[in-house]
Amino acid sequence: MSHSKPDTVSAVLARGRLGIPSVVFFVIAAAAPLTVIAGGATTGYAVTGVTGIPVAYLLVAAVLTLFAVGYVAMSRRIVNAGAFYTYVTRGLGRPTGVGAAMVALLAYNAMQIGLYGGAGAVTAAFLNDRYGWQLTWWICALAVWAIVTVLGVARIDLNGRVLAVVLIAECAVALTFDAIMLTHPADGTVSFDTLAPTHLVAAGIGAALVTAITGFVGFEGTVVFSEETNDPHRTIARATYIAVTVTGLLYGLSAWAMSVATGPDRIVEAARTDGTDLIFNLVSPYLSQSVITVARVLFITSLFAALLSFHHTVARYLFALGRERVLPAVFGRTSRRTGAPKVGSLVQSALAFCVLVGYALAGADPIVHLFFWITVTGGLGVLILMTATSAAVIGFFTRTTHAEGAWRSVIAPGMASVALGGILTVTLREFATLLGVAPDSPLRWAFPAAYAVAALLGIAWALILRTTRPDVYAAIGLGADSDTGPLRAPDLARQPA
Repeated sequence: MSHSKPDTVSAVLARGRLGIPSVVFFVIAAAAPLTVIAGGATTGYAVTGVTGIPVAYLLVAAVLTLFAVGYVAMSRRIVNAGAFYTYVTRGLGRPTGVGAAMVALLAYNAMQIGLYGGAGAVTAAFLNDRYGWQLTWWICALAVWAIVTVLGVARIDLNGRVLAVVLIAECAVALTFDAIMLTHPADGTVSFDTLAPTHLVAAGIGAALVTAITGFVGFEGTVVFSEETNDPHRTIARATYIAVTVTGLLYGLSAWAMSVATGPDRIVEAARTDGTDLIFNLVSPYLSQSVITVARVLFITSLFAALLSFHHTVARYLFALGRERVLPAVFGRTSRRTGAPKVGSLVQSALAFCVLVGYALAGADPIVHLFFWITVTGGLGVLILMTATSAAVIGFFTRTTHAEGAWRSVIAPGMASVALGGILTVTLREFATLLGVAPDSPLRWAFPAAYAVAALLGIAWALILRTTRPDVYAAIGLGADSDTGPLRAPDLARQPA
């Protein structure tokens, strides 16, 4: 048990501090729109060689909207910061749920820590080019780390305001760039070729879909903040649908606009030549240098916003697991002053610091080995969790009396399970391509295997708890505000073992 003083810690998150806009800002910021547009879309074109990246974004948005139907239906009945962990527990059983929790911790830590590589490298390059400051990537990464560490234990609504300013500016820049590219098409003609549905059956579309789905990682985090909203049953549903719709349309529009500016037949070559500078190079003839500079700064702050949002997600997963004693109880304590899950936040920061120092000492490439490899692996973990959660929704509603209807409780989650399972299969098959390594490289399976190990460790730990601490095992997945309320025999009977 924690021995923290009662006047400085609490066992609950701060309630009623987030409305729909704040939750939307958090989850879209995690998706990092400008980073996805300037980096993800161009990388998708360059790596896959597929011109159908825009329609791939739209298809993934449709699949995730389908996923959200069951996800949101379950969120109305279960309010818990554990999100995927809680849902899988309530739908597929406690051992599977704890296994999912370990996968979630690994995946979101990978997403968060991997982003430091991109933030450090991009910031260092910008400061060198703009001001001649010869700074290493890891110095810049640690500076960003320090800011995230401080904000991680601050009031959640303060963080929401910070992310709101950054996100609104990002979207404004992206839409401005889109308008410029669409009004200055290659050869004077606006082409819709890259939006053609025929691309969805073309060779290489699997890799394009995988590239697209990584751009949405973070939207599912609405449920993580459910305990801190003023009306979780309405706020989470609306925020989830808004987040996936806004990001899907923005990504599809921006990827298409780039292909219009270069010409559909030249977009792949241009992406391979210019890389993440492509979108800036396409609009620079029509904008002042100061505007381009501001846009590049927002590219950096986009990474920062994603770092901050994923940091909060990890901290809240640790809080949920600590509150239920699956992890040490100290993780289930929050700051009474700010309501933030203080211990989980500081532990996440400590882990990130150790990884950054390790990469710096090893002299590893921050973009390839930290940013690209680790965030792609994090995206794989979230895809695994979404696939499992769709199946869990069906399991939950099968055993629960409800009025959600067949569409929300069975049909949509079933279709989402099949669609996400198909994308997951393609991801594993083409993981070597995504990492940029040889097909026989051990890394192709080493990164995915880490999730199998994490899941097995979680399952084993749950079984140990069932034998040694049955009271803890019985409370797994119940949280503070789940529909079941206090532990009662009939409630436990409805829980899968």
